[in-house]
Amino acid sequence: MFLFLAGATGFIGNNLLPELRRQGIKGRCLLRDIKKAPSCEGFETVEGSLGDMPDNALDGVDTVVHLAGILHEAGGQTFESVHVRGTQNLVNESIKAGVKHFFYQSSIGASLSSASMYQKTKAMAEEAVKDSGLPYTIFRPSLVLGPGDGFTIQMARMISASPIIAVPGDGEARYQPIVVSDWIKCFLSALKDGGRDKTYELGGPEYFSFNELVREYMKAMGVEERKKLFHFPMGLAKAGLSLLSVAKVAGIKNFPPVDREQLQLLTMDNITDIDSVKKQFGFEPETVRGNIRKFIPEDYFTTSTGQLA
Repeated sequence: MFLFLAGATGFIGNNLLPELRRQGIKGRCLLRDIKKAPSCEGFETVEGSLGDMPDNALDGVDTVVHLAGILHEAGGQTFESVHVRGTQNLVNESIKAGVKHFFYQSSIGASLSSASMYQKTKAMAEEAVKDSGLPYTIFRPSLVLGPGDGFTIQMARMISASPIIAVPGDGEARYQPIVVSDWIKCFLSALKDGGRDKTYELGGPEYFSFNELVREYMKAMGVEERKKLFHFPMGLAKAGLSLLSVAKVAGIKNFPPVDREQLQLLTMDNITDIDSVKKQFGFEPETVRGNIRKFIPEDYFTTSTGQLA
């Protein structure tokens, strides 16, 4: 097996590469910046992007693993350019190269009728993969958490910034986070044991409302007794009042940037069957509750007790 990995330097890619090396799996990483090649140690590297790959990028490749994606639009990267055009281009190159298996990382809630452009373009990418004629596997995970994940870092920043934690809306949308090591187990199973022309929805063994998830992070950081959640109407943001302005009114400092797309996602459940991993891959996934502290960078713990200062 020889893999081509797009998204190698992202959170999941960084966790997946060491396991691929341990499994003796060889491959090639697509890098926008070749200076990041050290993170792909043991793998070949090629410089380019989903929309602009060298002609020989897929030479000798039998399995494409497409993990690349964005959560917000910035720097000329849009959901349409990355998720839709980028995926279609990678699919086209895979067809020309005779790739035997195409893996795509999508998301729970991906739908052509979604009000979220993130979810809508993920669904459009899924359609491009399914219509390609290539044998495919699609993963639709809920939040994937582990050391270095972006969600945890954003949570830690928000909680450490102020005595008040600002939550748009009621915070009752539900999530089903899965630990990245369990995601990798599912991936390796689908990679080696079949899983062709299948779509898997994945989540951990617990449901959390957004409020509950924030409180789990507050507990892990040792501040649940000292900090409070502050809810403000989602309509304020949707009417055009910037979250930064709301934060200033509430006296909240260092409020992390949130765009309209992220606000939209905060109103939607992000869950599947509670035993999805057990049913589809035959093992019990780890719980997130009680393990979140392992995912938070040590920089956010500054006292001798290991709690947030």
